[in-house]
Amino acid sequence: MPFSPAKRKDTLSGIFFVAIFAAAATMIADISFIKNLGISPLVVGIVLGIFYANTLHSKTPTGWEGGITFSGKKILRFAIVFYGFRITFQQIAEVGMEGFMVSLIMLSTTFILGTYLGQKIFKMDRDTSMLTASGASVCGAAAVLATEPVLKSEEHKAAIAVSMVVLFGTIAMFLYPALYSAGVFAGMDDRTFGIFVGGTIHEVAQVVAVGGAYGKDAADAAVIVKMTRVIMIAPMLIILGIYLSYAAKKSGSVGGGVKLVIPWFAVYFIGMAGVNSLLTQYSAAHVGETVSTLITSVVENINLIDTFLLTMAMTALGMGTRFAKFKGLGLAPLYTAGAMFAWLLIGGYFITMWVVATF
Repeated sequence: MPFSPAKRKDTLSGIFFVAIFAAAATMIADISFIKNLGISPLVVGIVLGIFYANTLHSKTPTGWEGGITFSGKKILRFAIVFYGFRITFQQIAEVGMEGFMVSLIMLSTTFILGTYLGQKIFKMDRDTSMLTASGASVCGAAAVLATEPVLKSEEHKAAIAVSMVVLFGTIAMFLYPALYSAGVFAGMDDRTFGIFVGGTIHEVAQVVAVGGAYGKDAADAAVIVKMTRVIMIAPMLIILGIYLSYAAKKSGSVGGGVKLVIPWFAVYFIGMAGVNSLLTQYSAAHVGETVSTLITSVVENINLIDTFLLTMAMTALGMGTRFAKFKGLGLAPLYTAGAMFAWLLIGGYFITMWVVATF
């Protein structure tokens, strides 16, 4: 047990060690150049963690490993739960059926496509395929983090998935505005472009950067549709847990009845989104400006702390990633992520136009 009397001091030292790296990642991500690229502290954290894992790891006390593992597993689940405070059901309702349908179609098709291509065509293992697919289909690095505990995968597989998110998310952040400004996305007004951006670009920060460049209509639609995708991670993980349970039973790897795996942190995530929705609605309708401002401030601080905890989890994930573990995968993750990116860009355009015209 990591917090047994004999191990407690080393575990706390390991957690504090990860927190120092996360604090450095937060400061680096706040540099204007890095921030303008849409690179979040989570991404900086995993880069620092991987650098540590492949350079200084052998010089760190082995007893600290328990704290690093705790940060990457337990703190991660806690942080995902409170990620729900970034979302309200009212926001999702604002964008209407159009945003919901684009989010649902792009999430489900991209996840299925990425999982199939990764395993069947490019011969990757199941976990790396699903983690790469979750990052592209939902919300980037945070989705990879949330999916990893359900799969119980190794750290380096999640690191591969995150690296693909960073690469293609960054490409999208520059390519989408260039294509839109050049008139390639024919028939799209700013609001429709915002729905397209929110339904297909990887990271929340990247969506904000692209949508915000084209006025309020585009920015609001982009962020709200993106938040709709984010909240869909909870039902996706629950469905994934059920699928993995039945797949294990079918393959004969478990005996007796099917052991249903429900990622409860995903359920609690929806609960926190509900609490945030109620707080937002109540403060807007029933309390004075002072109390409403206080509630807003509390929620903002929760999100600030939550981002730091997620950065700690991502840093810990990076600390368990050795380059030697990447051998044998070759270019398969790149091909898989590239195929999903092409689907998000091209398929996403046609699906967005069809949904907007239909609903």
